[in-house]
Amino acid sequence: MKIINIYTDGACSGNQNESNVGGWGAILEYKEHKKTLYGGEENTTNNRMEMKALLEALKSLKKNNLILNVFSDSSYLIECFTKKWYIKWQQNGWITSSKKPVENKELWEALLEQVSRQKEIHFYRVKGHLNLNKKTEIDKWYEKFKSWNGNHFSLEDFIYITKMNIEADALANKGIDQIREKTLES
Repeated sequence: MKIINIYTDGACSGNQNESNVGGWGAILEYKEHKKTLYGGEENTTNNRMEMKALLEALKSLKKNNLILNVFSDSSYLIECFTKKWYIKWQQNGWITSSKKPVENKELWEALLEQVSRQKEIHFYRVKGHLNLNKKTEIDKWYEKFKSWNGNHFSLEDFIYITKMNIEADALANKGIDQIREKTLES
C-alpha cells in the first residue's frame, strides 16, 4: 500500500486587514518522488490558506484508498481532524458550540469530501518557523512535537519534517508573491 506524506502551510500578509494577500504551499512525497503545489488569493485569511493547501494537495492525488500522513503547523486544521470537531459541526447544522456559523464551511465540506476518498489519513502538528540552527530550540520543540503526535518519530524524522514544513512555507510565500505580481500588472 502506498503511503504518501503531505506537508502543507498557509500564509497571509495583512491577515487582519480588509485588504490582504494570502498564499498556500504543499509538498506531496512518495518515496523519492516529490510534487510541489502553491497558489494564492487576495482578501483571505491565514486559516483559509492553511485549509486550501491541504485541499489542493488532496485534489491533486490521482488515486483513492491511499494512506496519507499530513503534516501542518496549523492547529486549527490539524485539531479539527484529530479532535473530530467537524462531526459536531455537521450534527449542529454547521454551527459551533458558541452558536456561531462555522467559518470556512465550504472549505471544510470540500476537505471532508476529499478526505473520505482515502483509506487512512494521519494528521500531525508541526511547529512552524522553527530555527533548526539552534540546538536548544530543536530539543525543546522535538519534545513538544512528541507530546502532540506520539513517540513514533525519531529526532531525525522531526528535523526532516520541520525542513519540509519550512519548504511548504516558502511555497506559500511564493503564492503571495505571485498574487502581488498579478496585482502590479493590472
